[in-house]
Amino acid sequence: MSCSIIWSCALLFLTLELWSAEASLQWPQPYRRYASRPNASSFCKAAFPFCPTGNPGGKIPVMADTDQIEVLALKAPVWEFKYGDLMGKLHIFHDAVGFRNLRTGQNYTTEWYELFQLFNCTFPHEVAGQDKPIWCNQGAACLYDSIDYTHWKANGTITLVSTISGHQFNQLADWIHQDNNTGLYYETFQVDESDKPDADVWFYSYDCSSYILRVFDAMHSFGAVFNKDVKLNYTRMRLYSNEPQLLGNTTEIFGSTGKTDVASALMKFYTNFTPMAASLTFAEHLLKIFEYVVLEEEFYLYYNDQYWLLPMKTPFAKITYGEIPLPGSA
Repeated sequence: MSCSIIWSCALLFLTLELWSAEASLQWPQPYRRYASRPNASSFCKAAFPFCPTGNPGGKIPVMADTDQIEVLALKAPVWEFKYGDLMGKLHIFHDAVGFRNLRTGQNYTTEWYELFQLFNCTFPHEVAGQDKPIWCNQGAACLYDSIDYTHWKANGTITLVSTISGHQFNQLADWIHQDNNTGLYYETFQVDESDKPDADVWFYSYDCSSYILRVFDAMHSFGAVFNKDVKLNYTRMRLYSNEPQLLGNTTEIFGSTGKTDVASALMKFYTNFTPMAASLTFAEHLLKIFEYVVLEEEFYLYYNDQYWLLPMKTPFAKITYGEIPLPGSA
C-alpha cells in the first residue's frame, strides 16, 4: 500500500472521528448523574454550615400510608436574612417545598442548595501552586423538621399546591435520596440560543428551583394531583450564545500533557471572577468582565466536568422570572 493511500485513509478516519464527536453532542446537554458522592476538596470552606438543622444522615420520617399531607410551594428572596426584600425586587428567589401532615400536625421542609455558597458554585478558585482551577460546586438536598412560616411569609409566599397520601410521601422520600445521591453539582446558568420563547436550550441550570420542579414531577409520577389554578414563577439566570464548543475535561486541558493554550485562556478568564485583587478596583473588575462577555463575546462554562466556550451574543445575559406550569396543568 502506497504512503499516499495510507495518509488518505488516516485523514479520512480523523475526519470521521472529529465529525462523530461533533455529531454526538446532544442539545440540551443532559445533566450528568454519578454513582456516588465524592468528598469535596479540603480547600472548600463554607461561610455558613450546610443544613444545620437537618435530620442526621438525611433521614426522612416515614408516614402512615393513609396520612393526608399538604404540599406547600415556598418562595423567598435569596439572602433574605441579610438583605430583606432587595433580591425579591430583582426577582431573584430561593425555592423550597413544605409538607404539613394533617393527622400529626408535623411540618417538614426540603430544599436543595450549594454546600459552599453560590459564588463558589459559579466560578472556581485559582490557588498558588496549582495548575488547574479548584471547584467547590457541590449542592445537596436538605430536609428538616418544621416550616419557618415567619421567613417564608415575610417577603415571600407560601402556596398550597397539592395534598398527597402518606404512601406517596414515602415514595417521594425514596426518590429524594436517589436524586440527591446521583445529582451532585450546582449549575447556576441556563444557556439559550436567544431570548425568544422557542429558542434552543444548550444547558439547563441545576439549582434550587430545578429541584422543586423535579420534586413536583416525581410526586406527579406517584399519582399526586396539583391545583391547576396555581401559577408559580421561577428565577432563571440566563446566558445567550451560539452553539457552544466543547473544549475538554480537566485531565484533557490541564497539566503537562494538556492543551496549554486552552488552559491559559481559562485561567486568564477565571481570574476576572475571583475575589478582587488589591491592585484592582471594583470598577476595574467590572470592566474586565464586560470586556470578555460583551466586547470579546466569550464566556467559559463548566458543566458536566467539562469546559465549554460560549460564543456570546446579544442580549448576553438576563435574569428572568417566568411561569413554569405545575405537572398535569394544561
